Amino acid sequence: MDRPVVIIPIGDVAGIGPEIVVKALTNKEIYSVSKPLVVGELMAIKRALNVTNLSLNINIVNIIGEAKFEYGTIDLINLNNVDSNNIEFGKVQAEAGKAAFEFIKKSVEIIQNGYASAMATTPINKEALKAAGIDYVGHTEILGGLTDTVDPLTMFQVRNLRVFFLTRHVSLKQAVEMIKKERVYDYILKCNNALKSLGIEKPKIAVAGLNPHSGEHGLFGDEEVREIIPAIEKAKNLEIDVTGPIAADSVFYIALKGAFDAVISLYHDQGHIATKMVDFERTISVTLGLPFIRTSVDHGTAFDIAGKNIASSISMEEAIKLAAFYAKVYRM
Repeated sequence: MDRPVVIIPIGDVAGIGPEIVVKALTNKEIYSVSKPLVVGELMAIKRALNVTNLSLNINIVNIIGEAKFEYGTIDLINLNNVDSNNIEFGKVQAEAGKAAFEFIKKSVEIIQNGYASAMATTPINKEALKAAGIDYVGHTEILGGLTDTVDPLTMFQVRNLRVFFLTRHVSLKQAVEMIKKERVYDYILKCNNALKSLGIEKPKIAVAGLNPHSGEHGLFGDEEVREIIPAIEKAKNLEIDVTGPIAADSVFYIALKGAFDAVISLYHDQGHIATKMVDFERTISVTLGLPFIRTSVDHGTAFDIAGKNIASSISMEEAIKLAAFYAKVYRM
């Protein structure tokens, strides 16, 4: 594969999605590693160019053969499904939520028809989706539903640090209650397979500890002794290279230095803080288990700064580049 086609739905047009897309496409490196194909709405792109004071050509693409994939030109599949001039920046609007969903749906169709290899997504708004009657809470759920994928995995990557999350959008109390031997064991197996899908033949995985000093043999909590260690030992019986639990105050640093291919974080903030402290803007979310690789910026629609030419495109640029990189090795 030369330069893979990376499809980019522009997200909620009331947010910063269109802005960061057009800004990202002024980075020449994007075109050296990928063929970016934008799915969105023409006036939203024109408005973003106006907001950012950028001068880029827009090439409307009806069939993939019409795309130029050259620096200085935005290749756009224009769905013409929302009047972006009537969408107010920074507000939840059903029309924007509906359009954002349709951008994603069209992007999936294009990949499923073999015209693109990966997807790099921009932010959408959960309230706008709900207002539009879209029965999904976010990208991962939408993509899982559209591709009949059960329980896709979320992985964060910044530099060479990869982090999986045993639990995510639950309270800390619920997260602790969910740390059970079979759940941890099953997740180790899923993460091992996910890393293999990225071309890592013999993954080395670390499991973060839950309690201070990983519980210190039960002195500061017994979850490690009772649930986590037995799960790790069970996985080792399948010849999976998994280590832990390693105290959370050191395991991410050790992995960043190259000792492990990935770390399993036990709850949301444990892994989010670790990755974002390395480099907030370059922390990229990767969805695994889908029929294609999907990367995403790790921030929201930023309604408070939408339309003000403040938003940084670094995360969008990194998401596109990482999608292109993994598109060449990803296999299900």
